[in-house]
Order: sequence, then C-alpha cells, then structure tokens
Amino acid sequence: MSIHGILGEQTTDYPTEYSPETLYPIARSMGRDVIGWQDDKLMVGIDWWQAFEMSWLNPQGLSQVAIARFGIPASSPFIVESKSLKLYLNSINFTEFASWNDVQALIAKDLSACVQADVQVELFSLNDDLHNKTTGLLIAQPEGVCIDNALGNSTDKVALTMHPDASLLSGDKTDAHSEIHSVQPYTFYSNLLRSNCPVTNQPDWGTLAVSITSNKTVDEAGMLRYILSFRQHNGFHEQCVEQIFADLSQYYEPSELMVRAWYTRRGGIDINPCRVSDIRLMPQPSRLIRQ
Repeated sequence: MSIHGILGEQTTDYPTEYSPETLYPIARSMGRDVIGWQDDKLMVGIDWWQAFEMSWLNPQGLSQVAIARFGIPASSPFIVESKSLKLYLNSINFTEFASWNDVQALIAKDLSACVQADVQVELFSLNDDLHNKTTGLLIAQPEGVCIDNALGNSTDKVALTMHPDASLLSGDKTDAHSEIHSVQPYTFYSNLLRSNCPVTNQPDWGTLAVSITSNKTVDEAGMLRYILSFRQHNGFHEQCVEQIFADLSQYYEPSELMVRAWYTRRGGIDINPCRVSDIRLMPQPSRLIRQ
C-alpha cells in the first residue's frame, strides 16, 4: 500500500493560520482492494475520531479549549490522513470565532469536503458533565466476555504472522463446518489488537469488540489467534476493522454482525471504526480506559 502525504514526513511545519488545504484525503478503495470483498457490505458504519487538543480564539483573543468528536460515514469515498487532521486542527489555534457553533460548522464543512461525505462534528466543553452517558465521553467497558486468556491452557506458541490469517478462526478443528448448532449470539472483546501504520510503521494498539449471531460456534482460542495475527499487519485502523468484518462475515455467515475497535490516542486523536451488517445494530460512540 503506497501512500504519500505529510504523515510520512520526518519534519513538519505546524501552521499558525487557518489552513484547510492541509487536510489530506486517502481513498478507502486502497484498503478495500486489499480485502477483496464486497465494498457495499463494508459501507455500513461509522468512524468516530475523538480529538483532545482542540483550541481556537474567542473575539477577545482568549484561547478556548474543547474535546471534539467527528463521525465519518463508512460510505465516504475517502478517509482523512491522521497527521493532516492534527495539523488542520492546529491551524485554527489562533483563529478567532464568534461562537462554538461557528467552529463546529467550519470543521464540519472542511472535513466533509475532504472525505466527500457529510461529517458529524460535536464539541464538548471541559466543564460539561463528562460522566453523563449521553455524551459518549464516559469511560466505558466493552460488553461481553474478554477472550484475552483463551489460550491459557494451550502449550502451542503463538506464531508471529506477517498478515491476518482467517484460517485461524477454525481453532484446532479439522473440519471448519463440523460445529454447527442453533443460531445464537456471541459478544466478546480483546484488548490485544495491534497493527502497524502503513506509512510510518508505528504500532497501533486497540481494543476490538464483536457481536455476532451465527449457527457456527465461536472458538475463542481460534478467534484470539486470529486477532493476534494482525500484530505485524500494515493497515489503517479502518482497513483492519473492515478486514475483520469481512473475514467473520465469510467464515461465520452471520445473520447479524457488529465489529468495532477503540484505538489508543496518537497526537491527541484516537480513531474508532465500527462496521455493522445492519444500521439498526449501530452502537453509541464511547471511549475506553486507554483513551
């Protein structure tokens, strides 16, 4: 995956004037072509970006601070390069705005133009009740069972693979279709999701959560091995979640599926993609203890 732009530059000039041209779009097709699955099934969902270094000037010239959340629809043809977003947000640090609504409207306009889709923008004051569940800024806990200890009884060493390996989903079963039961839901998560930025090769850590309804039994040990197979994979956050969504869809043939990830913050911004088989399954945005 060859990507150019400011993310890969070793030295960066931080703009001190409003610079919407700093935003750098990346085509989603680059990641989806690697997956090689039906694009339309990867377009139901949203990428929540949470920015914790928001600042601008009020008419008196006083710095204002806030927490921001941006919702980029999975149907957008582009995502925004993360470092370019950081530089863009820095570019408004010394720009005066008459009101918070003006800041929100400008960011929504610029991000929407970059990704060519309507982007939702919310700003939260540090004086807001951040423990209020309705804001989504409450530190939450993933739902379901944590599978991080699913290999505790195994003596087999977990291999370091270069690419995600969907064959691991079958666990130790020789026949992947042998464990078929009545349709039932599974909800689980793992804090061990790791991948690499395809531009800088820096590690990205996150928590993965899955809700799936299928007549195939979820093998927790196999699922954990599969998640660990991403450890040396070069892919953006969105592409990793879409790869997992595609692999689980093809292997389990679920009637319902939700895959989401909360990635740890870098440069004051964390990225949290979510994909669902039906828009009715969309969860609320939230953040976890590592964010």
